[in-house]
Amino acid sequence: MRGGDIRMKKVLLLAVVFIFAASSYSYSAEGIQWYSLKDGFAKAKLEKKPCIVDFFYGKGCPRCERMQKFVYSDPVIAKKIMDDFIPIKIDLTKPLTAEEDALGKKFEYKMDCLLLFLDYNGEVLTDTLGKRLCFVNSVDPEWFVSYLDTIKKQYEHK
Repeated sequence: MRGGDIRMKKVLLLAVVFIFAASSYSYSAEGIQWYSLKDGFAKAKLEKKPCIVDFFYGKGCPRCERMQKFVYSDPVIAKKIMDDFIPIKIDLTKPLTAEEDALGKKFEYKMDCLLLFLDYNGEVLTDTLGKRLCFVNSVDPEWFVSYLDTIKKQYEHK
């Protein structure tokens, strides 16, 4: 019987590990739930959360493909974005709404990829040195994780 108890404990431990791994995997498989600009700003105002706005081309764009493959698909990054921000994606392969176009022009995006960090009123966030948080290139995933934490802390102190 003693051997049966040990075996049962091992099976239970493996089951717990499997369930934990499966829940992490399913989260990363679902990834980030992106919102339209209109819906995202409405949700951000309601929840008083900052927004991440990505002017995105997708397939064929090296920056967009890298962001999708190495940044947005990372389960740690996806969870941080979903927990602490309102993710908004503006598809540059489709006609833009007047609001999307106006936001892009405000930051001189010239119909190119752009990643913005905005407050829930649509104003660009700045870092501690007053630098606007706007990126036209892909970002390093490890750096991005710490950057998201920094923005969250900074935003909470506003």
